[in-house]
Amino acid sequence: MMCDRRLWTAQIDALDIPVMVADLSRADNFPAMATAILADAPDQFALAGLSMGGILAFEIWRQAPERVTHLAVMDTNPYLDSAAKRSLRMQQIEDVLSGGLRALAVDSLKPLYLAKKNQNNESLLNTILDMALDLGPDVFARQSTALINRSDSVPTLPTVTCPATVVCGREDMLCPVANHEFMASEIPNATLTVIDNCGHLATMEQSGVVNEALRRLFAQ
Repeated sequence: MMCDRRLWTAQIDALDIPVMVADLSRADNFPAMATAILADAPDQFALAGLSMGGILAFEIWRQAPERVTHLAVMDTNPYLDSAAKRSLRMQQIEDVLSGGLRALAVDSLKPLYLAKKNQNNESLLNTILDMALDLGPDVFARQSTALINRSDSVPTLPTVTCPATVVCGREDMLCPVANHEFMASEIPNATLTVIDNCGHLATMEQSGVVNEALRRLFAQ
């Protein structure tokens, strides 16, 4: 959510494969996002998604499982939002459309997104903030609306038949380790990697560990 290809810079640079980073900014629901991505994607492809991207990855699997050769889901959540979380998202949409995007991003960045070790990393903080501000309030509203109305992905987990890996930061405050232990237990033959000194943005915080997890997955 509120990220662009900068979320995946370290993977694009390190992995010796062509990488397509999907645009998640245009639609306000996951089925439409998935349909647009599938229209541009190769006939078969490996799929990785982090956070909201992981939720979208499950929708892509539901729409076209025969096209996904490998699946990596990271720092994500298969469950529906609680009523309280949906209410919070609706309030955040109002606040952001009234000019509060920077304040919301700054207030949540350090305590929610990053491991303790990374909370004073100015380069990392600035990149995350820049992505959010570059995408802007309307994208925040569309993505929040998609999250409010998303499908439950728990029933999807046992249907994933391709090689799969589940990755998360041990200090992820938004999508805790327990989420990922559950997903890894429900997806047939999935592997689980829990990364120390890492919060919600594993691809940026601990890119080397993520890259190795992806290499192991793609070797299957």
